[in-house]
Amino acid sequence: MTKSRNKGGNGSRSGRKSSGRQKKSYPVYEGRVQMTREGFIFVIVDGQEDDIYVKASKTRNALDGDTVKVAVTKQSAAKAASKAGGRAERKREGEVIEIVKRSGKQFVGIYHTIGAQAWVLMQSKNMPYDIEVDPEEGARLGAKRGMKVAVVVDRWNRGDSSPVGHIADVLGMPGENNTEMHAILAEFNLPYKFEKEVEDAADSISEEITAADLKGRKDYRSTFTFTIDPADAKDFDDALSFKKLGNGNYEVGIHIADVSYYVKPGTAVDKEARERGTSVYLVDRTVPMLPEKLCNKLCSLRPHEDKLTYSVVCEITPKAEIKSRWIGRTVINSDFRLDYDQAQEIIETAKVSGSTSETVSLRETPPSGAGPLPLSVPRVAAVSDVDPNLREAITILNDLAAKLKEKRFKAGAVDFDRPEMKVEVDEQGRPVNVYQKVSKEANWLIEEFMLLANRTVAEFVATDGQMNGVASKKAKTFVYRIHDVPNTEKLESLKRFAKGFGYKMADALEGRAAAKSINALMKQAAGKPELEAFEDIALRSMAKACYSTDNIGHYGLAFDFYTHFTSPIRRYPDTMVHRLLTLYLAGKESQNKGYYEIECQHASEREVIAADAERTSVKYKLVEYMQDKVGMEFDGRVSGVTEWGMYVEIEPTKIEGMVSLREIRSDFFEFDEERYRLVGKRTHKIFRLGDKVRIRVKNANLEQRLLDFELIENL
Repeated sequence: MTKSRNKGGNGSRSGRKSSGRQKKSYPVYEGRVQMTREGFIFVIVDGQEDDIYVKASKTRNALDGDTVKVAVTKQSAAKAASKAGGRAERKREGEVIEIVKRSGKQFVGIYHTIGAQAWVLMQSKNMPYDIEVDPEEGARLGAKRGMKVAVVVDRWNRGDSSPVGHIADVLGMPGENNTEMHAILAEFNLPYKFEKEVEDAADSISEEITAADLKGRKDYRSTFTFTIDPADAKDFDDALSFKKLGNGNYEVGIHIADVSYYVKPGTAVDKEARERGTSVYLVDRTVPMLPEKLCNKLCSLRPHEDKLTYSVVCEITPKAEIKSRWIGRTVINSDFRLDYDQAQEIIETAKVSGSTSETVSLRETPPSGAGPLPLSVPRVAAVSDVDPNLREAITILNDLAAKLKEKRFKAGAVDFDRPEMKVEVDEQGRPVNVYQKVSKEANWLIEEFMLLANRTVAEFVATDGQMNGVASKKAKTFVYRIHDVPNTEKLESLKRFAKGFGYKMADALEGRAAAKSINALMKQAAGKPELEAFEDIALRSMAKACYSTDNIGHYGLAFDFYTHFTSPIRRYPDTMVHRLLTLYLAGKESQNKGYYEIECQHASEREVIAADAERTSVKYKLVEYMQDKVGMEFDGRVSGVTEWGMYVEIEPTKIEGMVSLREIRSDFFEFDEERYRLVGKRTHKIFRLGDKVRIRVKNANLEQRLLDFELIENL
């Protein structure tokens, strides 16, 4: 058997050379390794856009996820950079001179034994080396030949032909749904169960709400309140309350589960939630951040139950102007639990009727201030016989949400209405359908009021309680959700690309002007084949949103102040925000910025990992869905181009696969990176993003989660 599939990977020679390289004063950086199937690596350095390429023979046995020091030994300009604005993109090559820290990540492979030896055979796209393990340990854990296992590398000393590790978990037989989903979680070092200590700690939290629990809380139990969530949701972490005021305005309450009241800092539950950072949503399951007792019971805002909440309550005019706001702890009792389809039915029914004048008013506070009028609201969830109070509340809130959304886009929010594809699976987890998830007004209604609450809380802290839109120099440490301005050079590329289709973007591609230019282009291209290509390039120009204590605003939403406050059941940063808010409302001093910045970085990292795992589970199911379609032909569009291939999304499922350039028989195609296209050297035929093509499914590699297409050409 082959112990090491890449002969250049033992790193012994690169280790001897490294000291000489250092003495020659090559620039040295510390970064994280991203490994390839072929054994070469890229070192990703924080704050630098370009990665450092390292040949397999110069990796010093570094593996995917490791932190290393790398000396840059070659640096060549991809294009001559100029002060006049030429591209300064540079390609760098180097060698690893030190492994600072092994990642401790789990690699997934197939358990294999030969005599008294055992190995985990790798089939991963970022691990080219098989890992030696202890066969006695394998037997003790119940691993059998051919099973999938998760393994952690313990050492790979210089001179060793392969890494040595230990089995972290036995996942099961390949192809079984639970095995494959657990393999994805293991690949990203994500847990799929809670330790008993954490479960027991959660179970010990009392469900009884006492007088002490209600102390200092505003009582909204008599205010009309409801939730709108997906039909299959179990954790309801937000609710809306609605009341008409005597002055013609509305009181809208955004009520959020008060997780921080139950989950105290430093407890077993808190430590586990902090480590997870977020709930993870795979195709067929949710891996929650909190144990079931908290996320589905104690903190879930279930109807007809008293629940402790953290709330933002606003007085809003019919024109969606915010006249006043209040932030604090509350207690609610939700009258209705609706799913999005039910809420949408109410909205569409109201559109047909044309008005809400025939509906019964909700609790109304008369001008005299004599208090709310009594009104008994029946607690039923059926929409076939909609309660008039619920109908009026949803109709008015939907109108307010539409106006809030319009104001956001007028202020410069970026409008990407990308289709979201969902995979439907049966009871055994097998994919049976791929469909487009359509967002409608009911989704936007909830979204806009959650955005309002997040913005209101962030502005309250950033302005030191003034709500005047001006950041205070005395603002206390806080957790912000930030989104930087887009990359101007990439927007220039979009401008040039769009020009090739006959579109003209405005010259101003910086700041808020850039958002207006992008939105204008998308509006012009609406309904045309090139729209998706424009959106792809524009999205690539955008920075990634993240958490930080340094507020720079949220570019995509066009908010100067923004945070995450509304989902503490599934996001740990929201819990941090609740805790800080509690301290500041009580008049406490600003908290340690350095500590919270580290926490922000950790939360951002966990968010990225969870998103990667979710995408991987979708990719796996899409490849599984396509396995019985090998040989079939589909129409598609070019969704990406590289120097080695053309990515194609087939219609209508948007499933993506790759056409290798080596297998296009009609011509030799060259990659034109600046114009996002492939150009035939002999025929000058061009393939651009968005072009329509017809492909045949050539291969569906479930283990690698890869789809290979072949281009159907008229030769």
